[in-house]
Amino acid sequence: MTDGNLLTDHPALYEARFPDPDRLAGRWAEDCLRRHGAGPRVLDMGCGTGRDAARLHRAGRTVTGADLSETMLAHARTHHPGPAYVRADLRGFDLRELGGAAFDAVVCLDSSLLYCHTNDQLDGFLDSCRRALAPGGLLVAEMRNGAYFLGRTDLLDRPSGNTFAWQGIAHRSTTTLTIDRTAQLLRRTRVWTSDDGSPPVAQHSAWRLLFPHELRHFLTAHGFEVLELHDGPGPRTEPPWRDGRLPGTATDADRLHLVARLHTH
Repeated sequence: MTDGNLLTDHPALYEARFPDPDRLAGRWAEDCLRRHGAGPRVLDMGCGTGRDAARLHRAGRTVTGADLSETMLAHARTHHPGPAYVRADLRGFDLRELGGAAFDAVVCLDSSLLYCHTNDQLDGFLDSCRRALAPGGLLVAEMRNGAYFLGRTDLLDRPSGNTFAWQGIAHRSTTTLTIDRTAQLLRRTRVWTSDDGSPPVAQHSAWRLLFPHELRHFLTAHGFEVLELHDGPGPRTEPPWRDGRLPGTATDADRLHLVARLHTH
């Protein structure tokens, strides 16, 4: 068995494994931006394949998509044109590498924020957001909810499997989640197999387990006012968000949805 990040290395495979034909994540983010009166300049940090950045672009916004993976960025430029795509690390980025002009909003979807594994990395992300945003700018984020795992083991008890076809070949993924309590991380091991005779590939990743009050504290310390923090509806909840659905108030389910505004002073 070999190690590798099969999805990052094959963006088209990523989109086949995680289809989003309705662009729910991008539409949800646009709804948040519109409801809170955000200006047109948006940074999609951790943009991946560019689907959500392109959706925000089609909504009339001036979008910069940023990611650490050059492979993902190359796919985005080809398949989801419109935004500017640049390489940047969400754990610490400089406005100059993103074009130099302040943004009206930073969007960070699909748990990208949780790749900040340590407090220093989370501080780095929020400090970078503060420097990149115009006064009154928004941070919109969607991620796993650390509080969901307090007393719940349903996502940990057994591996989950998925089978799908890509380029005429059947691919299977088996995903196992474990909690590293010392590091406060949710660790994921995903083993890929396929019918083309290639050896299995093991992919390892982890997310920070952030709790709602902990997240509020970090945001307040960096000069943000939390406008919304709730567990749904959102693009990855059941039932999923639909146009016109307003945010809830609980933070109990397995996703967190955040809208915060940078103080103007």
